[in-house]
Amino acid sequence: MNCSCSSFHGGGAAIFYIPYGTGTVPLDIPDTQPYDVVNYRMNENDGDEAVSLTRIRDTLNRPDGTPPLRELARGKKHAVIMISDGTRLCPSHIILPLLLDELNLGGVHDDAITILIALGMHRQHTPQEMERLVGARVYTRVRVLNHSAAAEDCIYLGTTSAGTPVEINRIAVEADLRIVTGNIEPHAMAGVSGGVKAVIPGIASERCIQHNHSLSMNGRTVPGETDNPVHRDMAEALRFINIDFMLNVIVNHKQHILEAVAGHVIQAHRTAIDKAGARFIVPSQTDYDVTVVSPGGHPKDMQMYQSIKALRNASAITKPGGTILMAAECAEMMGNGTLSLWVETMRDRKRAVDKLKQQFQLGAHKLLHLDDVLSRHTVYLHSSIPRPIVELLGFIPAENLQSAFHLALTNKAVKLAVMPFGSLTYPQVLQKPQSPPK
Repeated sequence: MNCSCSSFHGGGAAIFYIPYGTGTVPLDIPDTQPYDVVNYRMNENDGDEAVSLTRIRDTLNRPDGTPPLRELARGKKHAVIMISDGTRLCPSHIILPLLLDELNLGGVHDDAITILIALGMHRQHTPQEMERLVGARVYTRVRVLNHSAAAEDCIYLGTTSAGTPVEINRIAVEADLRIVTGNIEPHAMAGVSGGVKAVIPGIASERCIQHNHSLSMNGRTVPGETDNPVHRDMAEALRFINIDFMLNVIVNHKQHILEAVAGHVIQAHRTAIDKAGARFIVPSQTDYDVTVVSPGGHPKDMQMYQSIKALRNASAITKPGGTILMAAECAEMMGNGTLSLWVETMRDRKRAVDKLKQQFQLGAHKLLHLDDVLSRHTVYLHSSIPRPIVELLGFIPAENLQSAFHLALTNKAVKLAVMPFGSLTYPQVLQKPQSPPK
């Protein structure tokens, strides 16, 4: 499969190996069926590790809006580094050794450094997962901890103008040097990931996250843009807690570093937003009858909670009444206890949606996203989720992806799209040119 461009038209028999967990699922497209591959943009040197390391070192030496980290570290007693959890693509095991070296050069020794996994409300990581996340050498050098969103583990710092109580992890608040890391890509709720998202929701309390995310009901978010209520609220929280340094990267589905930015958490982040958009936001002019989508395999399809992002992106290019086939392993099932509870106990989706529109509920809010898709499309799901739960979600179980694909191809005039990395591919549907008046 050639994925060097954002979208192309194919013809002739083709077997696609759709990402699925840590492996793939084959999909045989008949030679009579035209198709488009809709994918984020890739470059030939994207997998060059030496280039990636050079990018990080260069940006650490010339940060945007702050002195180099080694200078900021002078005289500091305790540094905390916030990193993304295992559901994200940020290659923390690559960037952390360079950050630790910078801190050491500034006089902050390893025993005065804590790495805090910015879980938000995601599940705790096991010691083995923490070691894989940061790398074996880093795991033995410094203290690595899971964030806790429990109220007793956070400190109240103030309230934003939107009413969000800024309650932040006690360990981070009490440190005198705070560093955030992460990867930058479009985000359906915050507009853009990375930057201040390491703080809220990353190391915030449940109450703080709940209120901040509820602001998504107050305005439309455009993926790739930060002008929305949720992101503005996140940024305002910096009035109450200072972030001294940021290192963010743009990565592909293999965690290869494409770009790196460092420095001020707002200023440096802003310089990379357009670069991320140029990679992950792709033009699309066609409404497809059938779209085959994968979140992109592990870790993007670990849970239904995360896989819904790819489903929404596929929905953007699928015409009303069209069909979506999603291959997402979901080895961890829903990935959120509240979502599981609502799916398994709520009488029907309409009642769930009505309740959520009256009062936002973190976790269960994903049902709003599902309803938006299911109200317009038929969705087949190929996954490891048991058949009854798949049906309760509103999907048609597809134990065999190929069989479901043949069911979806009802006639030879079907317009077909294949989206292999749906969680990283944000279609920008372009308006068709209007015919001039006669």
